[in-house]
Amino acid sequence: MHRESVNPLFGRRAFLRAGALGVAGITLSDVLQLESLAGVKSSSKAVINVHLDGGPPQMDLIDPKPHAPREQRGEFESISTAVPGLHLTELMPKMAKSANKFAFIRSLVGAAGRHDAFQCQSGFGFKDLQGIGGRPALGCVATHMLGKPTDPMPTFIDLMQGRPLARNSARPGFLGPAFKAFRPDLSHLFKRELEPGMQEELARLGSNHTLQLELSKGLSVNRLEGRMLLAKDFDLLRRSVDRSGSMEALDKFSQQALSILTSGKVAKALDLDSEDPKVVDKFSPRLKPVDAAHYTTEGPNAARKFLLARRMIEAGARVVSISLSDFDTHGKNFHRMRLLGPLLDHALDALVSDLEERGMLDDVMIIAWGEFGRTPKINAKAGRDHWPRVAMGIMAGGGINGGQVIGSTDKYAAEATSEPIHYQDVIATLYQHLGIDAQNVTLTDTTGRPQYLVDVGAPIGRLFA
Repeated sequence: MHRESVNPLFGRRAFLRAGALGVAGITLSDVLQLESLAGVKSSSKAVINVHLDGGPPQMDLIDPKPHAPREQRGEFESISTAVPGLHLTELMPKMAKSANKFAFIRSLVGAAGRHDAFQCQSGFGFKDLQGIGGRPALGCVATHMLGKPTDPMPTFIDLMQGRPLARNSARPGFLGPAFKAFRPDLSHLFKRELEPGMQEELARLGSNHTLQLELSKGLSVNRLEGRMLLAKDFDLLRRSVDRSGSMEALDKFSQQALSILTSGKVAKALDLDSEDPKVVDKFSPRLKPVDAAHYTTEGPNAARKFLLARRMIEAGARVVSISLSDFDTHGKNFHRMRLLGPLLDHALDALVSDLEERGMLDDVMIIAWGEFGRTPKINAKAGRDHWPRVAMGIMAGGGINGGQVIGSTDKYAAEATSEPIHYQDVIATLYQHLGIDAQNVTLTDTTGRPQYLVDVGAPIGRLFA
């Protein structure tokens, strides 16, 4: 496992601890100077991963095909953007005006074809290494490499709802439970009805699937810490006979949960009442209501999830995942997209401009994508079905050069015709932004074998050219 260091004999974190205490005459200023000379810098780089749950229709958003037959091109008109020659659909007028801040991936390939967010979290299909727990999500790897149990803010916060939550899409895989995502309960903020089958899947995950961020009535911080110490004493015997390491892993996770709970940083970041009302309003689109919206639709206020993501990053998180639901448009695709398209358009544009105003845009890389694309041909229910052959992605921030299109598709938006970009290429780019070399870093799995973070992916160089 690769970690940054100042020199082989004295780790960076040891330097920071010594510097904070002024041990041996070393100050924090000295540490930063030494790091600078060694080419090591403290990093505030972060990732916001937006999952468009269900698989967004590429031709109805960022890859319009105005010359295709009507039964394939659909109802939405193509509009010009601030970038000459680049067209989006009429559903995305805000991003059209600020297109020079975004990179549009039209040739995303390698979809596993499964309805969850796991591939968008890891780059791999859910069956990969399933026998030893599966692959870990990017955020879990970041926790493993960049975080520590005493951090008052989680490295990885999963705010996804709906299907990605029920299918535990942001799971730690073979890394084990010590590196699982922190999932605050958002049900009081955003209502998202679950499909009946998903309700059963979520129930099987148990009560520890989300994290409660408030102390129970009558339980003080001191009493909570006392309970943790008492539990530790009672568990000594069990730990001594535990050969798998799972008890130790859960101890680390419990330690961080306590640290997070007592610091209150996550709870504060979730409190939008503490945000400037003008900023909250910026993330509150006034969209025309859609009659007979699908019951899984979250509504316009789901754009505020993007604001929550920014607040989490600002509080110290390194990876935040959020979701927008209802892109599984087998029926009434155009009807439903008249809400979803403008919602995505507004939320992404607000997020990018907000980060830019705060001087955070170069530090935060954004990706918005789904598990696959949708069929060029419109079905009998006026919908579009699953289409794993090609999908779409929208990127911004992180120092990328905006105003460009990566890849192209045929006249139906059915096949990639140039620059195919694999899911793992995007994941490798996100890792690179966090300072992790996905092509060379390995993690040891439960069998003792080294596993690379990607096996077919590489950072997308043209994003920065």
